[in-house]
Amino acid sequence: MGNITRGASSTGQVNTDSSVKGLEDDVVVVLKDYPSSDISEPIYRMGEKLRLIAKEAYWWKVRCVRTQNENYIPQSHAAKVYHGWLYEGVDRQKAEELLALPGNRVGSFMVRENTRERGLYSLSVKHRVVKHYRIFRLDNSWYYISPRLTFQCLEDMINHYCDFADGLCCALTTPCLSEMTPPSDAPPGPPPVVMRRNFDWKKIDRRQLVSTDSGSENAVSYGVRNSIAAYLSFSGNQNAARARAESRKKKSKSVYTVPESALGNIDYEEDF
Repeated sequence: MGNITRGASSTGQVNTDSSVKGLEDDVVVVLKDYPSSDISEPIYRMGEKLRLIAKEAYWWKVRCVRTQNENYIPQSHAAKVYHGWLYEGVDRQKAEELLALPGNRVGSFMVRENTRERGLYSLSVKHRVVKHYRIFRLDNSWYYISPRLTFQCLEDMINHYCDFADGLCCALTTPCLSEMTPPSDAPPGPPPVVMRRNFDWKKIDRRQLVSTDSGSENAVSYGVRNSIAAYLSFSGNQNAARARAESRKKKSKSVYTVPESALGNIDYEEDF
């Protein structure tokens, strides 16, 4: 899967909401420009990541992740983020605005806690449009979007849907704002390398593609042979990753699947 780090638990059981919010350094995301551009040039812009240093009444003292500069921001202009994807106090409209920012791609997502009632969550996913899914909770504190699949904690749910769409609009890829857009004045990258030597692939001896003798004449350059080897290795790793994901799905102890015959045809419900 590779996108979300699985959390370790000494007991293997998670039953409380507080367990979802780990002991990581407090990270906050700016929800709207501060101050407003109508007043002056903003110090912090929407989507920017900050480190929370201290809480002082209605103000938070923060440090910019990008510049390391410290300043204050109103609590109403920022939201805490746990595990990189769990947003505290972000409503549906703000989730759509954040997921629409540059750097987010198809499958970018966030889990947001209900702004009016703690312990209720929704999953927002960027696709052609931003899709919202209500996350339900059973009496035993397990979570589900579709009753066919239940999870003992939110982290297990996210891990699963990063591997499989399973009825969502798409599989989850990266948490919202995890890939920051580089500045527009960044220097251009190196020019592309073009292989100028032309030859007919049908006339190439297969032994030349795998030859490792640096002293022998070879119609295919060392770089191209390395690229071919890297591609074959990558393809093998992809197949192995899919096999591991399928195996994990079968062996996972934190996923409970309800037989379809017991529930009928149940659709995912969107959070309106």
